[in-house]
This record gives sequence, structure tokens and C-alpha cells, in this order.
Amino acid sequence: MRKFFVISLALTLLIPLSLFAQKGSINGKVTNAKTGEALVGANLIIEGTLLGAATGINGVYVIRNVPTGTYTLKVTYIGYDEASAQVQVTTNAITTTNFELDEQIISGATITVLADRAKPRETPVAFTDVRKEDMQARLGSRDIPLVLNTTPSVYSTMQGGGAGDARLTIRGFNQRNIAVMINGVPVNDMENGWVYWSNWDGVGDAASSIQIQRGLSAINLATPSIGGTMNIITDPTALQSGVNLKQEVGNDGFLKTTLIANSGLIDGKYAVTGGVVRKTGDGLIDKTWTDAWAYYFGASWQMNPKNRLEVYAIGAPQRHGQNSYMQNIGAYSHDFARDLDDYDPQALDKFTEAPAGRKYNQNWGPVSSNYTGKQFWNGKERDRFDSNFINERENYYHKPIVNLNWYTILTEKLGLFSTVYYSGGTGGGTGTYGSMRWNTSGPSRFVDWDATIARNEAGTTGSFGILRNSVNNQWTIGAISKANYKLTDALNFTAGVDWRTAEIEHFREVRDLLGGDYYFFDRNQFDTPADYNKGLGDKIDYNFTNTVDWLGFFGQSEYSSGPVTAYGMGGYSMIKYNYTNYFIKNDAGNELTAETSWINGLQVKGGASYRLSDNLDVFANAGYVQKVPIFDDVIDDRTATKATDPKNENFTSIEGGTNFSGLDGKFAAKANFYVTTWKDKSITRSVELVDGSEGIIFIQGLDVFHAGIEFEAAYQPISLLRLDGVVSIGNWKYTDDVTGTYKDYSKGPGQEQVTETYYLKDLKSGSAPQTQFALIGSLYPVRGLMAQGVFRYYANHYANWEPTSRTNPDDRAQSWKAPNYGVLDFHASYNLPVKLGPLGLQLFAHVFNVLDTIYIQDATDNSAYNAFAPREHKADDAEVFLGIPRSFNIGLQISY
Repeated sequence: MRKFFVISLALTLLIPLSLFAQKGSINGKVTNAKTGEALVGANLIIEGTLLGAATGINGVYVIRNVPTGTYTLKVTYIGYDEASAQVQVTTNAITTTNFELDEQIISGATITVLADRAKPRETPVAFTDVRKEDMQARLGSRDIPLVLNTTPSVYSTMQGGGAGDARLTIRGFNQRNIAVMINGVPVNDMENGWVYWSNWDGVGDAASSIQIQRGLSAINLATPSIGGTMNIITDPTALQSGVNLKQEVGNDGFLKTTLIANSGLIDGKYAVTGGVVRKTGDGLIDKTWTDAWAYYFGASWQMNPKNRLEVYAIGAPQRHGQNSYMQNIGAYSHDFARDLDDYDPQALDKFTEAPAGRKYNQNWGPVSSNYTGKQFWNGKERDRFDSNFINERENYYHKPIVNLNWYTILTEKLGLFSTVYYSGGTGGGTGTYGSMRWNTSGPSRFVDWDATIARNEAGTTGSFGILRNSVNNQWTIGAISKANYKLTDALNFTAGVDWRTAEIEHFREVRDLLGGDYYFFDRNQFDTPADYNKGLGDKIDYNFTNTVDWLGFFGQSEYSSGPVTAYGMGGYSMIKYNYTNYFIKNDAGNELTAETSWINGLQVKGGASYRLSDNLDVFANAGYVQKVPIFDDVIDDRTATKATDPKNENFTSIEGGTNFSGLDGKFAAKANFYVTTWKDKSITRSVELVDGSEGIIFIQGLDVFHAGIEFEAAYQPISLLRLDGVVSIGNWKYTDDVTGTYKDYSKGPGQEQVTETYYLKDLKSGSAPQTQFALIGSLYPVRGLMAQGVFRYYANHYANWEPTSRTNPDDRAQSWKAPNYGVLDFHASYNLPVKLGPLGLQLFAHVFNVLDTIYIQDATDNSAYNAFAPREHKADDAEVFLGIPRSFNIGLQISY
């Protein structure tokens, strides 16, 4: 690896000397043919060569050092028709060639073909586009949400450091309130709204762009998107023909190979893209190894001028070790803990510093290689990952998604877009079950595998404790259909339907008997005593199936004339849950079931923008959303307890902002504010009803206020230098104390009435920094060379906490606030100007946390497991994940 780095550095420093033999240059500007708006990130390439460029913030491009001759210059931009021009290059001369691109048309309406993308200076919402070039420059094989940390009000971390275990918040809302879509298809979990990024490991390599619409967004599905919408776009027709092979290496044994092949457009009708990724590594955090594959396939067929078919398939079968448990700060670093003003030094006597320090992971332990017991997962007996250790927490999953899109123009005014899709899901996660032997020599206990195995082997009643799988097998099928009708030249109307149904199978099974012959389990009411001794792969603890049915309708009008653009949208959604338990009998002796009625929700939103001049526009939007409750807030999936009157959560939002460009196209800026009110945030309780059965009740009136300002700017004074800046300042807090009253008949006659009060007024919402800054400096000193520094700074980060923990009227203190911190990353790439026939070579490097800063990225207030009593919302009472230490990723990409 050292040799690779030295050779790469030498090439980077020496090869630019060949560039002084300058020939000629091509420059120009790429704009929207309708509005004249500069198109940022358009790709230009001189056909038959490796020469090309991308447009900057002013839509301007420059291609230098072009040998004299006549060429075909081609430009592509997602959502726009391709264009080309013949260009004559002469020695020491600059040839100017401008392009005006037309948006791709369906039914005469200017619609970005790949679903619901906001357009600059037209769509009245706050949004940011992350181009493929940005992802290639900054992502560095991390989880895809981490490239969004230079976007206003977006916060993403790697949590415990396991591959695919990232989390994402926008404006203080977590992933349950963020709509995540791939090519316009929602991928949030149908049961709980969550997104597991390990399932989408290959998306970063296949994506052509990501658009983040913050707030309620202009998406026209009936899917609630409170914090925002993340739309990941892959488009085979936007890719040049060729093959790309990328080899990456990094710290801790990281190795990744990516191969992507593109056909380009064939006969003006067909395009195919395919890719495969292989990734392995030991993990930067102790034993967070990864063993992963990813694949992508896309194809399109322009059947005729009025019909187009597309198919996409994405998946990422993977296994990885996890670090799931936060620790007391002292467990990672005594020196760092001592430097905190509110950390009690006496806590260091309780929480010894782990030998691994910042890389400490509680979720593994060594095991003798003499133990050769098999493990079971995904239907087969297998050898464990490593003969010398066992992970208590391991994730293994494969969640493919396949969708078929059909675009058709029915008449000059009417067009139809439809997609049908399937998503599977096989796998789960591991943990312990039963009685384990524990090693308590460190700051927190971990499983003593050898002692557990020895006790199990010596026992006569089977294993006392085992390793189990929590399995989540599922499938989802869905269809989205949108009809667009052009009422007038200025007015379009879109209406559609969104249907989905999912079945999710949940159970636990024996993964590893840890030396025993069987595990005794007698709580399946359908078993006989002959079935109680469970072997590898047998089901234990729970076994149930949930089904989720979703139906949504929506309509949206869009108006665009002169300087005015406006839209209005209404959506209505219905959801229904079913539950079947295969371990518990009902009164009739059959499987226990529960079924809800249809639960209804709605949303109404709209906005308008006005172009005051060629350089300045303003916009505003507002909306109201009734969000239906998730499965767990309606049915208890252990007991079939059902809420008799589940309540919706209610959101209202207003937003306004402005976009500006100036200095002859060298400067661009966006600024906006938002106010979002979250009413009736869900709190549920299980209670005993008068007949002795259990029920779920809702405590209403819990309200949260999210407001803030956001700013982003870009300045490119010369072609060699670009500066980008981002600022977001939020104020996220609970607005009032809340009191809920319900009847709990377990209290006895005359004592049924129960009142709970949560003292929440003015307490800050936790889990993400409310103040964020980012500064990006990009240098392009010679053609093909890019060096970029990214500095991010975070403040006002209140630790996560549960509202139900605040039952003491004298406890009005804010949750613990983590220290402010800043992180510096460095990125570089160089397109080597060497002649290897049709091959292009690029070297690249990423260094994350260059200064090896120690900081707290995730925190929980007053930990139930790792606090130093008494719990007083201080540093010694919190549990945290520290930020990832310095790491690097370097590689070589070969393009054909």
C-alpha cells in the first residue's frame, strides 16, 4: 500500500509537466432552452477522445489542451435531451460553443422523466442537487447518506461504525419522517418507516444524482415527507458507452472492486447498464468487518416516439459485524472525559478505559478455535465468519428491488407514467438468548464465549444460552401510475394512484447452540413435548407475520407563465394492518390474529415562485399533513393487543426563500426559512382493560416546534478555484407540558383513572446538531487535477431522550449538550494524461477526519445502562458514539 501511494504521488507531481504542450481550448455555456437558466453539472465530452468537462455554477465549461482538428462535442444532462455540435479547434485559440437544452417531454408537459425532481428557479421548495461528480469526489465508499453532510440541515453519522449502519436526519426529523426514493419508488420500511442503508450499498456507485428536497417537498405522491425527500436517480440513458473498473484500498484491510459497463444509446432506442461491486474489510471499529456484494442493472427501450420502457434492479447481499451499543465517554478515553466540564472524575473509577480506546466495541468476544460448532442462517448450516471470535451482533441481509417503468404519450395533451415494482428481503440480525456467561473485566460486559460453551457442553439439559437470529423476511409489491394532462400552455394537471402491499415474516431461530445438543423452548402453544428441544434453525421466542396494505391517491396542478411558477397538491392515503401469531392460540385454539380497519390520512400543500429578475427569484410554500401511525403504534406484535382508536400525527409547515446569482455568473446563493409544527406526536401505552385483556392507548397533545434558517452559496472567481459554503441554524423544541388520562383496570376498583404528565415545555429536541456550518474549497490547478478540503462544524447538539422520561415537575433541565466540534476531510483526484489507447486512468484519494479529531457524533441522555448515578443530564450520565477516527481510501479507476 505504501508503494501504491508513492507511485501515485509521483505520477501526480510529474505528469502535469506534459501539459505545457497546449493546443487549443473549447469553452461555452449550457442553459435551459425554455428559461435560460444555467445548468450546473452538465457533462460534455469530445467523442472519440478522453477529453471532457462539467459545467460550473454559472453553467460554463472549459476543455483545455485539445489537439487541433474537427470534433463532435456532446452534452448530456439528466432530464434533458442530449445535444451535440461540430467544433473546429485551432492552435492556441479558444472555440466557443454554447448549448441550449430542451427538457424531456411527455404529453407536451416539461416533466423530468425520472420522477418528481425540483427545477432551479421554478419549483418553490428548498432543495439541493448532489451530482455524480460530488459523490465521486466526497463519498469514498461510505454509506450514501454521508455525502449529504454538506447540505443544509442534514446530519448523518455512521453510528457504531458498521458498514451500512448510518442514520440520517433532516431538520431534526429522523428517517421515519423522510421519504427515501430510488427512481421515484419509496423504499422506507412499510412497517415502521425506517431505512436500513446496508440494503442499498451499491446505490452510490449506480446513482447519477441525488436530490434533497427539504420540508414537505413538491413530491406528488401521497407519501408523507415531513423532514424532506431524498430521491436517488439512476439513468442508463444518461451514461456514455464504455466500461469503468475501479479498485479501492483503505485502512483496516478495506478492499473494494467496482465494475460498471454501459452500452450507451444503441440505434437511438436501446441502452443497458450493468454493475457489480465486491467489498471486504476488517472494519475501522473493532470487529465491524464487512463481506458484501452489490449489483445494479438498468435498461431502457424507446419503443417509438410515444412509448418508452425502463427496467431497474438493485441489490446488495451482505454481512457485517456491528457495534450496536453506545458507551460511557470514559470507556473510550479518560483524557477526553476529563476535559469535559460536566464529567465527574469519579466516574472514571467505574468506567475503565478500553484497550481499544475509540475503536472499542462491546459486541464481540474471543473464542477458542477448537470450538467448531456450526452456525445457521438463511436456511443453511455454515461455518462462522472467523474461527477466533464471535460477534454478538451481526447483520446479514439482501433486499433487492426491481421496477418496470412505462412512459407513454396518449394524445398531444395527455401522457401516462406507470411503474410496477417488487422488493424482497431475506435475512436478519444476531443476538444472545438465554443465560450467558459474561466477561466483566472491561468498561462494559461482553459475552465470555468459551465459558458459555464449556457450561453448555457440561450440561445435561441442553444449552443454557445460545446465539439466535432475529429474522425479517419480507416482500413488497406496488404500483404507481400518474396521468398528466396539459390544460393550457401554462397549466398542467397530474393525478395518480399509489398502491403497495407487503408481508413481513418475523421470527427468532437458533443460530449457534454454543456447545449444547439442543435448546429447550416450550412456549410455542402449538408444540407438543416432543417438539421442545430445538436444534439449529428451529424457531424460538416469537413467530408472527405482519401484512401492510397501502392505497394513496393524489392530484397536483402546476402553473408556469412568464416569471410565475406555482403548484397545489392534495393527497389521500389509507393503510391497513394484519397480524398472525404462530406461537399463541386464540380462544378457539387457532392462531392468534388481529386486524385493523383502514386508517386514513391526508395532505395538502402548495407554493409559488416569482422571478424578480434574471438573477433573483423568491418562493414560498405551505402544507398540512395527517400522518397515519406506524404498525407498532397500532398492534402489539407479541400479544395482538390493538389500539381501538389510533390517532394520526399532524404536521403544518410554511417555508420561504430566495435564489440569487450574480458577478457575471460567478456567484450563486440560496437562503430560506422554515417553520414546522408537529402536533400529537405519538405516545402509546399498553394497559389492562376491564375484561382483563390488554389494550393500547394514545396520549395526545405532545407538540414539537421545528424552525430554522438555511443558507448555501457557491463562488467561482476563476476556473481554478471554487468555494462552497453552507449554514443552517435550527430551533427544535417541545412547546408544552402534556397530560394524558386513561383507565387502567389493573389498579383495582375505584382506582382505574390514571393521569400521566410529561414536563416538556421548552425542552430541546435531541439527536442532531441544531447549528451546522460547512465550507468546501476546491482547486483545479491543471486539467484533470482536483483537490478539495471539506470542513464541517456542529453546535447545539442535544443528546437524544424520551419524552416519557420527564415525569418529575422539578426536572426542567435540558438534555445533555454534546461539545461543539469541527471535522476536516480531504479529497483529491487526477485524470492521468497518458496515452493507453482508449483507456483513461484516474487516481483518487480520500482522507476522512484529517486531524484525527476526537468528538461525539451520537449521544443519549441519562443512559439506563451507562450513566454514573445520580442521573443529572451531565456528560458522565450520557452514553455516546465517538466520531470515526482518521481513515483513508485511495484507488485507481480505469475507463474505456
